[in-house]
Amino acid sequence: MIDNSIYQNPLITRYASKQMSENFSDSKRFILWRKLWIALAESEMELGLNITKSQIDEMKKYAEDVNFDVAEKYEHEVRHDVMAHVHAFGDQAKSAMPIIHLGATSCFVDCNSELIILNDAIEIIKTKLVNVMDKLRAFALKYKDMPTLGFTHLQPAQLTTVGKRATLWLQDLTMDYNSLVNLQASFKLRGVKGTTGTQASFMELFGGDESKVKELEKRVVKKLGYDKVYGVTGQTYPRKFDYNVLCVLSQIAQSAYKFSNDIRILQNMKEIEEPFEKSQIGSSAMAYKRNPMRSERMGSLARFVISLPMNCAITAGTQWFERTLDDSANRRIVNAQAFLALDGILNIYMNVSENLVVYDKVIAKHIAAELPFMATENIMMECVKAGGNRQELHEKIRVLSMEAGKNVKVNGKDNNLIELIKADKTFAPVHGKLDEILDASKFIGRSPSQTVEFIENEVDPILKANSKLLGQKGDVKI
Repeated sequence: MIDNSIYQNPLITRYASKQMSENFSDSKRFILWRKLWIALAESEMELGLNITKSQIDEMKKYAEDVNFDVAEKYEHEVRHDVMAHVHAFGDQAKSAMPIIHLGATSCFVDCNSELIILNDAIEIIKTKLVNVMDKLRAFALKYKDMPTLGFTHLQPAQLTTVGKRATLWLQDLTMDYNSLVNLQASFKLRGVKGTTGTQASFMELFGGDESKVKELEKRVVKKLGYDKVYGVTGQTYPRKFDYNVLCVLSQIAQSAYKFSNDIRILQNMKEIEEPFEKSQIGSSAMAYKRNPMRSERMGSLARFVISLPMNCAITAGTQWFERTLDDSANRRIVNAQAFLALDGILNIYMNVSENLVVYDKVIAKHIAAELPFMATENIMMECVKAGGNRQELHEKIRVLSMEAGKNVKVNGKDNNLIELIKADKTFAPVHGKLDEILDASKFIGRSPSQTVEFIENEVDPILKANSKLLGQKGDVKI
């Protein structure tokens, strides 16, 4: 139950999924701490230290039974979160108390658990990203042949198709996907490095036997399901990794921001709308309004995510020598909230991309208002083929175009260029061909085939490789 008397983080209460919220929960983090301690103690036992199986078994018994109230009490006393949890764990696994955290520094549990949490969060984002791509793929193929006005400088330009435009959104996401995969490929744990990264404490425990110290690290990370560790560290894993992570999250947010802005403009033009539910209210004052609140929310959250990499850059650049603690409070906020916000963005992106409403008659109306201008060169060339003078035709059509433009802009009427051309004998050779010349499908170039080729060559391989992740739907919580 929400305590309404104190501030609640809207990323949790309004935007992010339960899955992502749980991923950054204290429960997951502190259970990971215990699993790390167990993996360390078990590996130390296997390599000959004086640790018994019964101690390991007792630790395993309480691995997921975290006594949070006891840990909180200890932290108030010792002002150290890791030592508070060492004591709380020891109160339960009493026989193991002497060997919990043996040879380790706080960052053994803090950094390794944080990296595991980030890696799991990346996988959640990856799943949602490919589901957005799958939904946009279906939309692009469905509307690959539907002509629509293309825009440059937000001014009508040559025609494209509704589906071809969607491939631009898709291409941004394929780039983001590749960045995400590269990030995953570079993932490493901090490993078992000791206080300043020298492994001195473990060298002491194993009597200077480097081979056992190296084997210890391999065994610990393997028990956690990983195989790669940083070759060298200070006390922490490199904070530049956080920057790399948030840069990729920012890239995804940028793509979502662009999509959301395009949809907002298209909704203003009444060509394409995001879903609007039967009982949804667009405005408290103007009952007729259908505000693009989903796209607006995407943009709002995206702006937040895009702003965060600079924070991580400052943290990475101010880590004095082997480490300073001024990163800790900051990172508790930044890393989690970046993922929570992007999770909320992708939830909306899935919902909107799967339920876009296309108004083909409005799109056709807008094409009809601009196509006569775009078709003037085609009209002129047909007349030249029939024996006309290109320069005279050019001047004539320029004059008529200016007249039609005035009719639209000054008089507020429809584009009447075609009527003016039909009334002018100079263009008699094309009077019977105007409908054919003004066929919008002849102005879209290779849009349909480009759409198909791009999807087959660049999108489908990604979706095929992630087929087991597909099938999710976006949930807009509020």
